[in-house]
Amino acid sequence: MTALLLTNISQLLTLRGHHAPRRGRELRALGIIEDAVVLCVAGTIVSVGTRKEAQRDAWLKKADVLEIDCRNGVVMPGFVDSHTHPAFMSPRLVDFEKRIEGATYEQIAAAGGGIRSSLSGVRDAKKNELSAKVLAALNQMASQGTTTVEAKSGYGLSLDSEIKSLEAIRESAKQWPGTVVPTLLGAHVVPPEFKGNPEEYVRVVCEEMIPQVAKKKLAQFVDVFCEHNAFTVQQSERVLGAAGHHGLQVRAHVWQLRPAKLDSLYQFKPASFDHLDFMDEEDIAKLAKTDTGATLVPGANFFLGLKQYPPARQLIEAGAVVALATDFNPGTSPTVSMPFVLSLACTHMKMTAEEAIAAATINGAWSLRIADRKGSVEPGKDADLAIFGVRDYREIPYWFASDTCSGVVMNGEPRLKS
Repeated sequence: MTALLLTNISQLLTLRGHHAPRRGRELRALGIIEDAVVLCVAGTIVSVGTRKEAQRDAWLKKADVLEIDCRNGVVMPGFVDSHTHPAFMSPRLVDFEKRIEGATYEQIAAAGGGIRSSLSGVRDAKKNELSAKVLAALNQMASQGTTTVEAKSGYGLSLDSEIKSLEAIRESAKQWPGTVVPTLLGAHVVPPEFKGNPEEYVRVVCEEMIPQVAKKKLAQFVDVFCEHNAFTVQQSERVLGAAGHHGLQVRAHVWQLRPAKLDSLYQFKPASFDHLDFMDEEDIAKLAKTDTGATLVPGANFFLGLKQYPPARQLIEAGAVVALATDFNPGTSPTVSMPFVLSLACTHMKMTAEEAIAAATINGAWSLRIADRKGSVEPGKDADLAIFGVRDYREIPYWFASDTCSGVVMNGEPRLKS
């Protein structure tokens, strides 16, 4: 048996010792070990400690050891990117140009751009072509320190193309050493052929898409875009209710473009509410009393040129379970970089470096309901680690738009940069 030994670690951020989502000041507890060593066997972390402690570990006497010299860098849990849309074929460059000229998100969508403009590419693509696109994105994410990815469908918006998208995500996941959590987002927007009859499209999502996806075990979650130009609260209730009926967990895009009263959605016990730009104090207080995650995606606000960002400080101070994700997608957040998202969280939402790291790892794992095996560096958890060529963890968000990640370990498989 071969063991993997990471040595010469200046700072190991373990984020260990908690058995519930991080809230408030708990987000700042990184569980740092200096001059640290991590030992992994068969894809699982078996030992975490100082160099001296590792020398006494019985595993080192039992197994052949592959040693990775981390060169006095920082090692932390691999990022858990808990909100992405990788199943698309082409960038939306016309949207990009229109936005530069001053058009808003809603104006672009009304003119035929936005989400609907990605449909033909996905509908016309062969499954292997779409899978190759998803795999390329996953590999780019790994190069930035991400080892777990939530991957949504949502750019086909027909029964066949949504199934094809999820099958493409599954095929790409088989070829990637990291972990992929698939999500059905058939309720992204109403497709053009149902423009005059959105209720019929909601019926298709609830009575055709969700049952088939559940039967084929293609997704763990169902998502819905609950917004005035997408799906109403009542329609969203139907989608989330159908998901639960078929044994799938739920999450939702909410409060992105304007305020709304969404109390009725809590009955479905969503794992996460995502975006949250237009929450008010009452919304924040209510969310903080639940285990539903607050997944913030500042990359979208940055790329859209918005002045308003999600209320991270208020959410943290209220005790909400805050997570961070890239929202990787072709229209509003074409970035795979979690370190860049951390930088935005610090500079635009005034999160501390510690809070941002915890939100991007252990709380992301909680929002995907896989924190029993992801998001921290502890014996018994999956060997998912990110190695950064910096001396201090605060440099990870400090060097914005820079490549400081020198490698990852994904489920025990190392992938190092030369």
